Amino acid sequence: MTARPDKSFFEESRTDIARQVSEQMSKLDDGSTLPLNTRIAIASRILSDEGHGRTLAGQITARAAGENAFCTLPFDTGFADARQSVVLRINGSMQVLEGGGIPNPAVRFHMWIYENISGVNSIVHTHPPFASALSMIGEELVVAHMDATPFHDDCAYLPHWPGLPIGNDEGEIIARALGSKRTILLAHHGLLTIGKSLEEAVYLAVLFEQAAQLQMRARAVGAIHRIEPALAKESHDFLLQSEFIQATFKYWSRRALATHKDVLT
Repeated sequence: MTARPDKSFFEESRTDIARQVSEQMSKLDDGSTLPLNTRIAIASRILSDEGHGRTLAGQITARAAGENAFCTLPFDTGFADARQSVVLRINGSMQVLEGGGIPNPAVRFHMWIYENISGVNSIVHTHPPFASALSMIGEELVVAHMDATPFHDDCAYLPHWPGLPIGNDEGEIIARALGSKRTILLAHHGLLTIGKSLEEAVYLAVLFEQAAQLQMRARAVGAIHRIEPALAKESHDFLLQSEFIQATFKYWSRRALATHKDVLT
């Protein structure tokens, strides 16, 4: 016989349900005990699978816990061929402390963000097709779908391209434009996300490109209608809980590890 739910089950408020779900998620293993170089390699493959790694233009960096050091990929290694053994450890002046090769020169503007925005432990910058297309038409990211609500009041926009991102100017400009936001659309360029963890920065980058894809496709067939701000904020806060982010990243990691057998080499 199928057990019927208690009558109270149908009387719980959404606020109470959200609190219960958060408490349950807090008991999940977040998988963050893996070494940082392994997580960088897995994260890179996730980004590649999501269309972020077609060239060497993108970068991923993460702060090494307890050190004035950062992990990143060598300049000549793309997201699609990232492996844990090739990950570099560099200092804040981009000098290589461990590993072979050199970092991507555009990592310089990451250092400006780390230096000027507190609490940042990871940065993802990529040129995926839909976010890049959106960056070409002077249109900001719109929160019009549940999956885009993590960007509600949390996505900045830089309307002018300051030039090739290898100098100090772009780092200063992007850090200022980000302000208190976690993400930014860079005109004529691409996207950038920051996070308290590597997983958060990657999670936001994947969702950003998916949101841009939905926006570009929707606007081709009709008017886009924004979600009500109060509902968008509620969804933003729920979907950006660290437990939700970690659970999602673990799912993506399992998929990446099953597909890319060389990532742990």
